Amino acid sequence: MANSASSRKRARQAVARNLLNSSQRSALRTAIKKVRKAIAAGDKAAATAELRAGQSMIDRIADKRVIHKNAASRYKSRLSAAVKAMA
Repeated sequence: MANSASSRKRARQAVARNLLNSSQRSALRTAIKKVRKAIAAGDKAAATAELRAGQSMIDRIADKRVIHKNAASRYKSRLSAAVKAMA
């Protein structure tokens, strides 16, 4: 357990930050699943719309450094390629 006042505060902040980051990571996964679901359904218009929203979400979360910028780029690239391959 933390002993000094500053370390107790840091522990509280870490818990709060972890909750926020977990929430954002969950929202990211949901956005990715929505795009994949639209692709699986074969609806290119819906997949394109979900991709646009998903890319925005991915960028915001990467800017906050919840995920690494290269990971964000990889997610966007793979989703975009999958939508383009729909024909």
